[in-house]
Amino acid sequence: MPGSLGTVHTAGSTPRHHRGARSLAHRGVAGLTAFAVAGALTACQVTIGDRSAEPPLPGSPPPNGPSGQDSVGDAYVPGNGNGGYDVQHYSLKLAITPGGRQELEGTADITAAATARLSRFNLDLTGLDVSDVRVDGAAAQRRHEGDELVVTPAKPLEKGTRFTVSVRYAGTPRPVADPILGRYGWIRTSDGVFVACQPSGAHTWFPSNDHPSDKATFDFQITVPPGLTAIANGEPSGPVTGGEGGAGAPGGDVPPGGDGGVPPGGPGQGPPEIPPTGAPPSMPEVVPAAAHGGTAAHARGKAGRTTTVWRVKQPMATYLATVNVGRFAVKTGKTPGGITNITAVDPTVNGTSLEAFHAKNAEITDEWVRLFGPYPFSSTGGLVDNASVGFALETQTRPVYGSFGAEQSIIAHELAHMWFGDSVSVTRWQDIWLNEGFATYAEWMWDEKSGGQSVKDHVDSVYQDSSNRELWDVPTGNPGRSQMFGRTVYDRGAVTLHALRTRVGDDKFFAILRTWVKEKRHSNATTPEFIAVAERVSGQQLDGFFRAWLYERGRPKL
Repeated sequence: MPGSLGTVHTAGSTPRHHRGARSLAHRGVAGLTAFAVAGALTACQVTIGDRSAEPPLPGSPPPNGPSGQDSVGDAYVPGNGNGGYDVQHYSLKLAITPGGRQELEGTADITAAATARLSRFNLDLTGLDVSDVRVDGAAAQRRHEGDELVVTPAKPLEKGTRFTVSVRYAGTPRPVADPILGRYGWIRTSDGVFVACQPSGAHTWFPSNDHPSDKATFDFQITVPPGLTAIANGEPSGPVTGGEGGAGAPGGDVPPGGDGGVPPGGPGQGPPEIPPTGAPPSMPEVVPAAAHGGTAAHARGKAGRTTTVWRVKQPMATYLATVNVGRFAVKTGKTPGGITNITAVDPTVNGTSLEAFHAKNAEITDEWVRLFGPYPFSSTGGLVDNASVGFALETQTRPVYGSFGAEQSIIAHELAHMWFGDSVSVTRWQDIWLNEGFATYAEWMWDEKSGGQSVKDHVDSVYQDSSNRELWDVPTGNPGRSQMFGRTVYDRGAVTLHALRTRVGDDKFFAILRTWVKEKRHSNATTPEFIAVAERVSGQQLDGFFRAWLYERGRPKL
């Protein structure tokens, strides 16, 4: 089932970690508090893909000449990603109506550079109806082949050409229901939508080159019904608003440094696939954005709908993109270290204080800056929604958490991903330990700093589990698709880093981490590249060490 997304378990049971965000299941191994989230990982019967091919445009010539590959060839996500071009920027205009006949109407303007001469190319897109495709403003031939949108421009694109493809589409995105990786993607909540797409759910809601090896900048223009707030990655162009004031409106519309507060509200959470029923919980009146002065992040449209603009200034992998729609209390400010901090909480999530969540995001972000180096993005923060999921995900700049809330060790894990996974992203999914092992070790360091278990206790707990085949018989550096979110990636990955720390000493160890995130900032990387950095900075030959810890079966000597 989905992981970090993960299968929720009780203390002492055998955990399974899934999804790049931190699984709640992990708490049993580390000795932390286990969470029991009712209905967190409900199976979904929706099948996506295998749609009928769309007819070509009248008068379109048959495709001929070179075409881009329809996959990057990553066996962990077969069929995902495409070749022949490099995306530079996604501009997504999205009208989202949770529970509507069509929940999504979108236009994606994708700016890319051709890396080969192309008579046609593919975009990843599934489950949605395409009404128009244009390349550099000219009508293009299109057809759907399963999860692929095949585009044939009016004339071939020459190698090195910068071009824009515009796709108009609509429909109701469905969550991915993978028999191995579980349920993820576009998740309905009682009042909106929660989006968490690792490893490859982005193409269920926008056309893309859906693989982390092709990162790009983004902007989102999101229109939602009255009383709802839209929150995405990056930063808004002005104050965040919740639509018209009055009962049912969120406690949003918070200028930088302002405080949305945490309005009272009951539990009131419905299952993911069912639109909300009954009256929404009472919320305080929303202060109009104009009252705060400055440029508004929104505009009022037909029937009071609200449009919000969010911009991502640094490159982002598609699976880290998110849009969240619902009733949120929002707080914006800065960390003590001066980093913009934007947090949001659905007031119906019990036991989650916006003030405490906001402060903890600031505290942990600044601590990771001290250990890992400059923060790689223009804002930090997080979002807690009333989504019936048992996971969090490190969506860039603004990790998202389900209705279980956000315990501080999970926040520490997700924010560590801003360096390890988001800024420095995997080139191929087999190296996912570079994300999860590093974030797990950071989580253990935060636990020690905050008065919980020491790093040594965490390491000993894992290492003493000598008979666990999932830990010691699955290679951390290439675990296979079925174990890409397994214990070997998280726990053995973290113990590998501790073993490296023990071998080279604290000064060299943290110098390795800071060098890694500095040299690979906003790019992609592989395990051999990390080994090369570790050897160069430490001055030691480490091939045998990493071979034993990452690729060989059995428990290495610690």
